[in-house]
Amino acid sequence: MSDMTLPDIASKLKKIDFCMMSTKGSQGEISNRPMSNNGDVEYDGDSWFFSYEDTSKIADIRCDQGVTLSFTEPPSLLGKPGIFISVEGKADLIEDKALFEQHWSKDLDRWFPEGIETPGIVLIKVHAGRIEYWDGEDNGAITV
Repeated sequence: MSDMTLPDIASKLKKIDFCMMSTKGSQGEISNRPMSNNGDVEYDGDSWFFSYEDTSKIADIRCDQGVTLSFTEPPSLLGKPGIFISVEGKADLIEDKALFEQHWSKDLDRWFPEGIETPGIVLIKVHAGRIEYWDGEDNGAITV
C-alpha cells in the first residue's frame, strides 16, 4: 500500500481533464457521462463541473446526491502505467454567480455561450468522501 496524500492526488488530477460521472436515477439505475474539470483542480476534495439544469444528471442528483467520479491518466512514454482514481462523494447544485465566476474558464464558452449568464446554467460541486487509486505499482484509499 502506498501513502498517497490529497496533494498527491491533486497533482495527478491536474493532468486529467475528463472523468466519468456516475449518478443514480430515481429507479436505482446507474448512469455515466463524461465531464470536464476544466483544469479546476486546486484540489481539496471538491470537484467542480458546469451543466444545464434540464439534464438527466441534474435530475439524478436531485434524487440522490451520491456520485462517483472516475479519472484515468494514460501510461507515460517511458512505459510507467497511468493512474486510475475513483472519487466517491456527495454532489451539491449551486446557482451562486459569484461561485460561477470563481470556477469559470474561457474554454467553457464552447458549451455556455453567454458565460455565467447562460440561462439554465448550474454548478455541480462534488465533495469527496473517499478516494481510491491504482497506478500499476501502488494502490490505496484516502478518506477525505
